[in-house]
Amino acid sequence: MKVELYDATLRDGMQGEGMSLTAQEKVRVAHALDDLGIDYVEAGFPASNPKELELFGLLEGESFHSATIVAFGMTRRRGIAAAEDEGLRTLAACFAPVCTIVGKTWGLHLEKVVRVSREENLAMIAESVAFLVAAGKRVIYDAEHFLDGFRDDPAYSLECLRAAAAGGAERVVLCDTNGSSLPGQIADAVRGARGAVEVPVGIHCHNDLECGVANSLAAVAEGATQVQGTVNGVGERTGNANLVSIIPALQLKLGHAVLTPEQLGRLTPTAHFVDELLNLVPDPNQPWVGRNAFAHKGGLHVAGVRADASTFEHARPESVGNARALLVSELAGRHSATEKAQAAGIALDDAAAVRVIERVKALEHAGYQFEAADASFELLLRREAGEYEPLFRLESWRTIVEQGADGLVACEATIKIWTNPPGADAPVRIVQTAEGNGPVNALDAALRLAIGSIHPHLKDIELVNYKVRILDEAHGTQATTRVLLDSSDGVRTWGTIGVAENVIAASWQALVESLEYAEQPARVAP
Repeated sequence: MKVELYDATLRDGMQGEGMSLTAQEKVRVAHALDDLGIDYVEAGFPASNPKELELFGLLEGESFHSATIVAFGMTRRRGIAAAEDEGLRTLAACFAPVCTIVGKTWGLHLEKVVRVSREENLAMIAESVAFLVAAGKRVIYDAEHFLDGFRDDPAYSLECLRAAAAGGAERVVLCDTNGSSLPGQIADAVRGARGAVEVPVGIHCHNDLECGVANSLAAVAEGATQVQGTVNGVGERTGNANLVSIIPALQLKLGHAVLTPEQLGRLTPTAHFVDELLNLVPDPNQPWVGRNAFAHKGGLHVAGVRADASTFEHARPESVGNARALLVSELAGRHSATEKAQAAGIALDDAAAVRVIERVKALEHAGYQFEAADASFELLLRREAGEYEPLFRLESWRTIVEQGADGLVACEATIKIWTNPPGADAPVRIVQTAEGNGPVNALDAALRLAIGSIHPHLKDIELVNYKVRILDEAHGTQATTRVLLDSSDGVRTWGTIGVAENVIAASWQALVESLEYAEQPARVAP
């Protein structure tokens, strides 16, 4: 039985407190999910806000290998024909080949929220699905609050599924929207749904009872063939079912081949990548992908793992891209570094690969994280492979911030660098000063002016995101700071990282690496 993976991080996941991604970041997440092997990536409602409109414009020009982009919307409004409903018309006009629409299945919501009769609700479901199908869309029907409705009035909740199927939905998805169900109740509902409709059944659980993963697996055991969830379980209230835990359980415990072994090996870096983009610290105790998921400490456990890892490990950590904390495998580390180097066209021998891994360990101890800083990691690879040439040698930089009594702030930065212009016999000293609306902005402007005099195309590199995290909060304003930058040349987007005792110094590191990454492949032939 083929089980489809449906990710809702870009929409449902963003409903959690503090969850926000730019349109460009969402595109990066979509590609990471595509590389992982996710079948469907739900991008949201195309015209709900300017960010979503921008996102769909960007996604339309992207290519994906595994993932199908899904647009999300609702059934028609009461008293409005489906063909006249603006939301449905927007879905019909968008590029996404699949549309997921959500509709009510619980009588309580019909009475208290949408205030329509049960008959009208059935018509809203069937007509909305039929309209999109007639427009050439594949339609998935999300039966909102189905589990509550099934316990309250099973006959009517099943009628809602039949209405969606009659309209042409290719799949109906049972939503435990309140996260109120236990695995046995999920199993009962899936059996009921499968007996009521001929189309395939899916499951979407929330995690309010800490049962999102268990409920999803229970649904699959009863014949559900699509599982919806989010990366790391992000989402409203206590979150969604965590696909990062569901995927390896399906594959390694239940025998469903949802990913290739190579894709499954990307699970840990993908989970950490999404956390980093959301400016979240990856949970070290998260099952499967957390730093402590395969950690062992002293005594009989250590002896057991050394004798046979299966004595205290339920799966091989390498299978999901993780590593055992007790004994870090040099071979696994070298393989990971070599694979990254090959993808970047860098010749990396075994000795250099070992140096890379040791350097990464030291840097991560200091606060670096490379999951979302792909450009910084590639530069590290180039340094160890001997294929790195810096853009310049720094003499010094400084920033000045002045605030007047009227509240206006003036920021100025000066940098002094030495560089080797093409054809020059000796290094040239460049001094450049620029103003900005903050010290980092001024420093960025001065750096671009200085480097741009020799490498004009670097002036066009744009900073598209800037995130700061305090690493040691107990030190207050003296705390070590980590800065993550996303930059773009209009074609590709890359991340760089800096860690220093203050945010300006950390930003400088990340700014320099961003420009070096943009130029390095052109200056050093891979």
